[in-house]
Amino acid sequence: MKKFTKNILQIVTGICTMATLCAGKAMALTVREGAEAARAEGMPAELVGVDGVFTRITNTVLYVVGVISVVMLIWGGLRYIMSGGDSKKITDAKNTILYAIIGLIIAVLAFAIVNFVLNTISTVSAPEATEGAMLFLSQLA
Repeated sequence: MKKFTKNILQIVTGICTMATLCAGKAMALTVREGAEAARAEGMPAELVGVDGVFTRITNTVLYVVGVISVVMLIWGGLRYIMSGGDSKKITDAKNTILYAIIGLIIAVLAFAIVNFVLNTISTVSAPEATEGAMLFLSQLA
């Protein structure tokens, strides 16, 4: 009896999942329409784009990560200078410098990727994106 109940529950869950996915596809909004639908009274009009809220938040967070990476790079350099020839301290200082450089590279790449994606979302509609992709692929051939 337990196996039968479990099978019935799985079938009902599957049917409900499919119904939800189908309804979601039917009511799908573009990113801009979804952002506009989520905007409450008094919120900024631009959520995505050059002056959008998402862009400002991500730029601020990535700026802070970059500043922390530079500070850690300087701290690693100071640790290296003050190591006094101790091999353990030199290794720790080199690791600090290495990880700070990796963090700085990741912050710069994340900044570029996030801004590219947000600018693409805010300026390109679906037909334009398809035309742009086809143009790009034709240039590769």
